[in-house]
Order: sequence, then structure tokens, then C-alpha cells
Amino acid sequence: MQSSPKLRQCAPTWCKIGLLSFGGPAAQIALMHREIVENKKWLTEEQFLNALNFCMLLPGPEAMQLATYSGWRINGIYGGLIAGLFFILPGAILIAFLATIYAFYGDIPLISTLFTGVKATVVVIVLQALLKITPKALKTHIHTLIAVFAFIGIFFLNIPYPIIIFISAALGYLILPNKQTASKISHTHTLTKTLKTILIWLLIWWAPILFVYLFSEHEILTKITIFFSKLAVVTFGGAYAVLSYMAQDVVTTKEWLTAGQMMDGLGLAETTPGPLILVTEFVGFLAGFKEAGILLALQAAALTLWVTFVPCFLWIFAGAPYIDWIGSQPRLHGALSAITAAVVGVILNLSVWFTSHVFFEKIYETKLGPLSLLWPDFNNLNVTAIFLTIVSILLIIKLKWNVALVLTINAILALLYSLIF
Repeated sequence: MQSSPKLRQCAPTWCKIGLLSFGGPAAQIALMHREIVENKKWLTEEQFLNALNFCMLLPGPEAMQLATYSGWRINGIYGGLIAGLFFILPGAILIAFLATIYAFYGDIPLISTLFTGVKATVVVIVLQALLKITPKALKTHIHTLIAVFAFIGIFFLNIPYPIIIFISAALGYLILPNKQTASKISHTHTLTKTLKTILIWLLIWWAPILFVYLFSEHEILTKITIFFSKLAVVTFGGAYAVLSYMAQDVVTTKEWLTAGQMMDGLGLAETTPGPLILVTEFVGFLAGFKEAGILLALQAAALTLWVTFVPCFLWIFAGAPYIDWIGSQPRLHGALSAITAAVVGVILNLSVWFTSHVFFEKIYETKLGPLSLLWPDFNNLNVTAIFLTIVSILLIIKLKWNVALVLTINAILALLYSLIF
């Protein structure tokens, strides 16, 4: 490993990673590994893997947090800030631009037709995420039962996602401790330094929320900041896990977006650089636009980004000095494995919810005692979407084609189908 590269040497590399971070966390992590371990040799293989394992334990986008941790490890606080910000900003700027176009022109038939192809591809993207995580997460019968509990809880009983995560973590802590003995690994970071870091970042995080609450005449800005702040704390398992909770809440309960708009936002986030959780910016933007036009939309998008990503810096800067100790605690390991199992059930819920809204133009929700059931209108079956979903399965899962390419192909196929039929 090269000794102490300076921040000005590192900044162009972090900018390059941010601009090229397409394809989801796996591709983003592979890009970072190639740049900072293989090419630059700023971190050793062991340091990079330890950082990755640590970031997988945290709520929030693991790739962005890995970039932040790596920057912190190399250049301290300023290095972490630069690495994290450069990872977010290219995608955030592009999403804001695309959301503006979408808000003004999204209802045009041509645009709606193109997004039929995008939505069909998103169904398969979520399915692929489910197929990848399931074998790694469900290692025992207990893990499988936790996943089933999570699916039933969120799909049929409407139990809030944070409660499902809390119950799963508690079960894992009690009944799934790692059989290894607790390591006596020590750390040199003092509790005083940690508390100081936490207080500083809590203030940075919540100051804009308090300002908006006290001085803004638009109540929706406060609602947006509170909602996405809660999401920032419970986004274990990556963006796909939290999308289920977020999508159903913003569509069904808050009515900030329609189900179709939510799917369109996810499609945009899939085709732009940066973490998939940037879809929250799209949601905040459209919620603000619906309330009072473009100026409020931009404010809402900026606040959404703030409360989504500032907590990530808090987790990294407060927790990084304890990385070795955290990974050595058996009961904590059990809790985290249970959360991962619950994420399988939550992503399955997301897959069913998305698929039903893509394949059917009308979905009804019925109550059967404490159970909540989705019932599609079979007279409004979207044959085009089903065909394009099959195409996506063949290209993405079978042939391993690039997601951005498949999104483009399906959008063009949807347009051609509408012109012919």
C-alpha cells in the first residue's frame, strides 16, 4: 500500500468513481476495489474487505458508505467527506434533471409508453436481487421462518418495516448467536470522542429539519424530512428492502406519488450513477412538485438528499474506529443475520407489490379481518408489460446483459408495440 496519499491526489479518483458508479452496489464495489486496491494500492485487500463487512452492518447504501469509509481511512474526516459526496453528487444532479423533465412531461402518452418497458425491467431487477440474497441469507430453518414472518407481517398485516426489523434483530440476538467465542479485540478510540462525533452529526442532520419546521410555510417539507430521516435509520439490507416500506407508504398512505410514478422513479435511479436509494430524491421532488410546483420540488429534493445521506456520514465517522470489535461479538452477529433474513421476506413483498402494479392497471385492497389483501382487476391485464418482463428475464437473468442496456431495449420495444398495435 502506498504511504499516505494526499487528499488532492485522491479527489480525482473519487470523482471518477462517482461518475462511473452504474449498475448497483455489486458493480460499484467492484469499481472501487479496482481503483483503490488494485490500481492505486491505497488500501490493502484486508482493509478493503474489513471495510466492506463493516458497511454491510450499517443502515444505508453500503457502496456509498464503503467509499466514505475508504476516504476516511486514507485521509481522515475530509477524505471521507470528499469520497462520500463525490459518490452521491453526479447521480443526484442527474436525477434532479430527469425528475424535472418527468414532472412537466411525464403524462405525455409517448413518455408513458416508454416507461412501460422500464417498469417491466424493474420487476426483473427486483426479482434478481431476491434470487441473489436468498441463498446467502437463509442459512438455517430459523432464518427461513424469520423471512416468512417478515413477508406475512408486511404484506398481509401491514406491520411497519422498522418494527419487523426490530423484532427480527431481537430474535436473532437471543437465539442465533454465532458459535465463535467473543474476541477480546480492543480499540483506542475513546467514548468521549465518539459521543462528540455523534452530537456534531446529529446537529448537522437535524438543524435543517428544525429550520423547516419553524420557518417554512409548507408543512409537507417537515413531513418529508421526518419520513426520510426515519428511513435512514432502518435501511438495513440495501435499497430494495426499504423500497417496499417506502413505496407502499408514499403511494397508499401519504399519496405523494402513484404506483406508476414510483416504478418510474426506480427505473430512473437504476439507469443513473450512484446508489439506488437516490430514488428517494425523485419521491421528494414529485411530492414537492405536486404540492406547489418546481421551486418547492427542488427544496424537497435537496432536503430528502440531506436527511438520507447525512446519517451515513454519522454511522461511518462514529462507528469506524470500532470496526474490529463490532465484528467479533457473537450475539450482534446473530442479530445482524436475522435482519438479513427478514430482508428476504421484505424484498419478496416488494417483488409481489411491484409485479401486481405493472401487470394490472387496477389493483384493489380488501380487508379480511386483520389481513390486508391485494386483488387485481383481471379485465385490465397489461399484456405488453408481461411480454417485456419475459424479455427482461431472458436478457438479465439468463444472458446476464447489462441492466441499462435492457432498460433501453424494453423502452424501445414498448414504443414499437404501441405504434404497431
